[in-house]
Amino acid sequence: MNEPTRVDLEVLGHKLTLRSQAPADYVRSLASYLEERVAIVRGSGARDATAALILAALDIIDELFRARDDVTKRDDHVSTRLGELVALLEHVTPK
Repeated sequence: MNEPTRVDLEVLGHKLTLRSQAPADYVRSLASYLEERVAIVRGSGARDATAALILAALDIIDELFRARDDVTKRDDHVSTRLGELVALLEHVTPK
């Protein structure tokens, strides 16, 4: 397992230092993504920085939950299809 490294960030005007096992460039890309999403929210009318951050976070969490649901549905579909394939193979192969 990789040792955590220090990553210095500035997010929405706040300087942060965190330790992460992820590469620093990846962590910085996450911060950049968050800033982009906050800018979109602010562009649609939210002027308060805290409210914009919360709304952006809720939007990102919604995206995450929808992606998880899609993966679960896909996995369920694959399991069903594999079960059908196994049943078909058992039916056509000699005992």
